[in-house]
Amino acid sequence: MKVSDDKATPIPPPVTPAEPPVRVALDGSSPSIRSILRVVIVTLVVLYVAGSVESVVGSLAKLVFLVILSVFFAYLLNPLVSLIRRPFKAKAIERFMPRAFAILIAYVIVFSIFGLVISSIAPRVVEQAKEFGQNLPSYAASARERLNDLSQRYERLRIPDEVQSKINEKVASIGEEITSTVGGGLLNSIFYIPWLILIPVLSFFFLKDVNQVRLAVLRTFPAGPLRYRAELVMQDVNTTLASYTRAMLISCFLIGIVCTIAFYVLGLKYALLLGILAGCFEFIPLLGPAAIGIIVVATTAFGQDPWKALYAAIFLIILRIVHDYVTYPRIVRDGIHLHPLVIILSVLAGEQVAGIPGVFLSIPIVAILTVFYRHFLEHQGRRGLFAYVDDAKPHVTK
Repeated sequence: MKVSDDKATPIPPPVTPAEPPVRVALDGSSPSIRSILRVVIVTLVVLYVAGSVESVVGSLAKLVFLVILSVFFAYLLNPLVSLIRRPFKAKAIERFMPRAFAILIAYVIVFSIFGLVISSIAPRVVEQAKEFGQNLPSYAASARERLNDLSQRYERLRIPDEVQSKINEKVASIGEEITSTVGGGLLNSIFYIPWLILIPVLSFFFLKDVNQVRLAVLRTFPAGPLRYRAELVMQDVNTTLASYTRAMLISCFLIGIVCTIAFYVLGLKYALLLGILAGCFEFIPLLGPAAIGIIVVATTAFGQDPWKALYAAIFLIILRIVHDYVTYPRIVRDGIHLHPLVIILSVLAGEQVAGIPGVFLSIPIVAILTVFYRHFLEHQGRRGLFAYVDDAKPHVTK
């Protein structure tokens, strides 16, 4: 009987695969010194170019503001120019009324009315302005007297001396700031007198060559849906700026007239001067009405009866609420669709970026950006942020 010599073959232990060697320098996973230097140099160059652009833009800020004001003035005159040419267009004889000649006629009409209004109210306004400037020291003295009265009241109430001194310093600083702001604003306005000539001149060329500019911009886009979309964007931007300019002009006249009448009824000094200032400050959203409110209340409280200052404050608050939520939306109509919170944030951001010009331009800039955003969504075939249209089908909104 044969016995088998076969033995069970032992199972070898599992072989763990060796980890691949780490190649730091060969596979490029770690940047080399040359790459790091290149990134650093490019970053420094970008920062230098950005700083240079910022300085150039800052130096040209006044020029840009001048051009934008000229554009707004052109929007103000454009309806009058169209009204002058309308009878000639209706009879197909518009060659007898060229656009340049219609612009000149509009200038004559506007500046004639403006000159008559100024000549009728200028003497009274100048007289009140001189009296106001002469009474500024008396307002400061009245403020100091009120501070002394407050100090005596503090002593009666047994308020600590440190708290009294801090309150007095704060009140005094507010009074000095109001006085310096008013005086500085009147002084700085002298440097903008040449703009009264430059703005109409630039506006004349904007009005005269607006069609050429429009065609030049459209020719930069290829013919087809993209050019059609660009034309729609330009139409909406034109409607937005025209609505904003019209609303600002009507608001300034409305606020100026209402404030002047109300200040006369309340028996305030410098009623005409303060009413005109209220109309002018209406051009500066949010900060302008706040500034005129502080000026009116402060001058009335320190120069006249504090009760009149209280009545004036109540009137200005009611006027602000009625105008912002009742009259202004009806004036703007369909031109600008911005939430009040967006307007406030835009104004504050504009003031931080460019000061008073930024405050003035913040609302139209944000409104124009919303126009671009809406047309971008429509061009992409969307009805909203999350509503998509079937991309398989061409979509052109007309």
